[in-house]
Amino acid sequence: MSQFPVDSPSWNRLAERSLAGELLTRSEALAVLRAPDEVLLEQLAAAYRVRRHYWGNRVRLHFLLNAQSGLCPEDCHYCSQSKISTAQIEKYPLLAKEEILKAAERAQQLKAGTFCMVISGRSPTESVFTRVLDSVREVKAKYDLKICACLGLLNEEQTRSLAEAGVDRVNHNLNSSEEHHSQICTTHDFSDRVATVQNVKAAGITTCSGGILGMGESDDDVIDLAVSLRELEVTSVPLNFLIPIPGTPFEGKQELDPRHCLRILCLFRLLLPTQEIRIAGGREVHLRSLQPLGLYSANSIFIGDYLTTAGQATCKDLEMIRDAGFVLEAPDGSVLEGDLLESISP
Repeated sequence: MSQFPVDSPSWNRLAERSLAGELLTRSEALAVLRAPDEVLLEQLAAAYRVRRHYWGNRVRLHFLLNAQSGLCPEDCHYCSQSKISTAQIEKYPLLAKEEILKAAERAQQLKAGTFCMVISGRSPTESVFTRVLDSVREVKAKYDLKICACLGLLNEEQTRSLAEAGVDRVNHNLNSSEEHHSQICTTHDFSDRVATVQNVKAAGITTCSGGILGMGESDDDVIDLAVSLRELEVTSVPLNFLIPIPGTPFEGKQELDPRHCLRILCLFRLLLPTQEIRIAGGREVHLRSLQPLGLYSANSIFIGDYLTTAGQATCKDLEMIRDAGFVLEAPDGSVLEGDLLESISP
């Protein structure tokens, strides 16, 4: 890790600039990522000033459903579902509508504001897309949930159809910087991902796009990713920390520690002050006992499991939020009253 700059910035000053809508300079952003551990709490306090201004002490819950697993023709090196992965995972076509509705019911029971439907693949076939639209309509009719669809690369016609069906948000991560993209995938370009986000935005759907950290990227790549998301005016930003899954090309990558993950979260909050920032996959693996500190920058988490890896037990997530002094955000944006721990099954 590079030496911390002698002319280190005032963290409170960076928070003030972020609140004023100013973009941090490259040197300031690098200083956030390269700061020594002894100033980490000061950085978190600065990030929390920004987080509290826009989001208060609320934490949003998202529920993820892997609605179609494996069998993907892309070669994303981090992914256990790609064509080059030998990871031992479940592989199945699009779930029946009844199974999707059952998952939506669980999401509502957990008071998740957003139900995230994810399918593997480069982009959905016409038949799969039609079934997804049908499932979206049924979920919207039966449950008070926002729906986020993650369906791969999408064109303008597809995003318009999703909007008409009632999809509230579409996720398509940029994953890393444009410079680093070729090191993590060769079957599509960074520009393809940007185009999908732009198509989502043009259709009037809320944009959700983030990245995966710990894939061999430089500090400049981390900053470039955040700046790209800012330029695209992405609304929701999920940040994943690489889980080096056996059977994937990245199975040996172990580049993260809890403190560096927290510095990354601080940087994204300072560069993306108004956005929803979600701690996504790898939270339990890399933040470990420091998970609660991540909430001082981020304002949402996934509750339950991820795509092909298990998440922390629901009761542990809820205890973490409660014990750290944060409150749950209800689907309508208000504070959720009562103790959800008392009303759910494990």
